[in-house]
Amino acid sequence: MTMKSVTAAVPALCLLAGMASAQELTVVSWGGALQEAQTKAFMDPYAAATGTKIVQDSWSGELAKLRAMVDSGNVVWDVVDMDPQSAASACDQGLLEPIGAEEMFKAAGLVEGGLLDCAVGTSVYATILAYKKDAFATAPTSVSDIFDTATFPGKRAFRKSPVDTLEVALMADGVAPADIYSLLSTPEGVDRAFAKLDTIKGDIVWWEAGAQPAQLLMSGEVAMSLAWNGRIADANSNEGADLGIAWSQQVRGFDMWTIPMGAKNADAARAFIASTVTPATNADLAKYIAYGPSVAAAAELVAPDQLANLPSAPANSEGALAQDGAFWAKNGDALNAKFSAWVAQ
Repeated sequence: MTMKSVTAAVPALCLLAGMASAQELTVVSWGGALQEAQTKAFMDPYAAATGTKIVQDSWSGELAKLRAMVDSGNVVWDVVDMDPQSAASACDQGLLEPIGAEEMFKAAGLVEGGLLDCAVGTSVYATILAYKKDAFATAPTSVSDIFDTATFPGKRAFRKSPVDTLEVALMADGVAPADIYSLLSTPEGVDRAFAKLDTIKGDIVWWEAGAQPAQLLMSGEVAMSLAWNGRIADANSNEGADLGIAWSQQVRGFDMWTIPMGAKNADAARAFIASTVTPATNADLAKYIAYGPSVAAAAELVAPDQLANLPSAPANSEGALAQDGAFWAKNGDALNAKFSAWVAQ
C-alpha cells in the first residue's frame, strides 16, 4: 500500500466512526506496558477524533468472568483484547460476536493469522531465540538452533508449556511451518515433537514468567532461550542486556480485539476496532512498545530503527509460523497433560 492509499483510508475511517454515535465505550486489555501503549496509539486518538468516552478495564484472560456476563445478559465490556487461543475458545463457546468475515476487516490487509472468526489482530509479538552475544563463536540464526548443542553448547531455556515448544521442536526436526499443525494433530506428530525434545532434555532450564529469559541470560545460567521478543527488547533498552535475537522461524502470537456477545455498544466497538487496523494508526503502536503491526501495509510507516526490533518486519519474517489459536483451544488440555507428565519424567 502506498502512502497515498494509506492517507485515503483516513476519511473512510472517519465516516465509519461518525456512523457510531459518540458514547461511552469500555475497552479491556492486559494492563501494564501494553495497555499504556494501546492507550497512546489507539484509545486516546480515537476518543479525540470521535468524542467517544473510552473507559478502560484490565483482565488476566479469565473466560469465566466473560461467560458470567454473557449468561446473565449484563455485558459491561465492549472491546476485549485476547490472545488467539482464548479468542478461538471463546468464539466456539458463543461468548463473542462473529466479526472475522466482515468486509472492513477482511479488507484491512492483516498479516497471516491476524483474522479469526471472532477476533481482529491489532499487534504481533513472537517467541524468538534470544542469546548471549559472547557465548558462541558464530551467532545462531534461527529458532531451531536451540536444538543444536554441538554448535551452540550450554544450557538453554524453554517456557514450561507445550505452546510454542512443540511447534519449535517440529520445525527443528525439519517440518515446514505450513505443515506443523496438521502433523501436530496426529499422535505420530506429537510423539515426533517429544522425541525431538528428548534429544536436549538434559540441557533445558524451564521458565514460567516472561521476564525470566532475560534474567537467565544476563546471569549466565543459560546461553540461549526461547523468549518473547518484547521482553528481550525491553531488557536491551532498559537494563543494558545487549542480547541477540534470531528471528527466523519465530512463532507469532497476536493481541486481538474481540466483541463480547451481547455488548451494548457493538457498532461503536466495530468502529473503534476498525480505527486500529488502518495502516497509520496500526503503525503507531510500535512507537511505544516492541510489538509489530498486524497490518502488512503498516510496516512501511514504522521508523527503520523501530522496525528492526519488530517480529512482523519483512526482514524478520523468514519462516515465521502464526500460532494457531483454534488448534490450542481444541487440543490444549490433552497436550498440557502430556507435556507435564513428560517434564516430570
